[in-house]
Amino acid sequence: MPRRKFVAGNWKMNTTIKSAVELARCLVAKIGQADMDLAVCPPFPYLLAVRDALAGSRIALGAQDVFYENDGAFTGEISAAMLKDAGCTHVICGHSERRHVIGETDEIVNRKLLKALGEGLVPIFCVGELLAERQAARTLEVVSRQVRLGLEGVSAADAARVVLAYEPVWAIGTGVVATPQQAQEVHALIRKLLEELYGPELARRLQIQYGGSVKASNARELLHCPDIDGALVGGASLKAEEFEGIVRAGL
Repeated sequence: MPRRKFVAGNWKMNTTIKSAVELARCLVAKIGQADMDLAVCPPFPYLLAVRDALAGSRIALGAQDVFYENDGAFTGEISAAMLKDAGCTHVICGHSERRHVIGETDEIVNRKLLKALGEGLVPIFCVGELLAERQAARTLEVVSRQVRLGLEGVSAADAARVVLAYEPVWAIGTGVVATPQQAQEVHALIRKLLEELYGPELARRLQIQYGGSVKASNARELLHCPDIDGALVGGASLKAEEFEGIVRAGL
């Protein structure tokens, strides 16, 4: 059985409550019933408003991050239970901007992934190399480490609920996009790693998205590579027409 495509929009630190709701309503009108897995991840303050705007559509609500504790004195953090209470079904874990701007380690990403799974959320688990690491021919080494450490302690039953996203850091927000050949090579490596960790059947079933300057004009080539199962979209997800074009490219 072929894997379903999954396109998710990461709105990052963008929108106002008004523009977030308008964007969500526009997406519902354009792709709200598309035969594909879909999600948008707005900023935390707008989760409830966007949830209401998405009601009745096939577009799931996701969050951009989660903390690894249940509750307590963790100023500025947000728990998995809070996200569920706000209507989230998905959450991004280990986005490159969390790793390389905020300083999250593989161990922190792993703790967040485990907490999300424990609370019944679908984690979108991100991995990817820096430009210097690619130039030093360390892509496979870096991605392998991130996959193995991120999934440390994750059972096969829980791994079946994980979505992976390969996002080369050098392609995020730069306008530079990995070629389909470059992206497919790393996606195939990730699937091989998953086969080593969890067996061939589970590895065949898991969705692996590509992220990094995806837009309507390059989505078709990427989304039709054999091991690329969708996209984690940044800037282009803030424009309804662009996001719609990416979704249509994957149908």
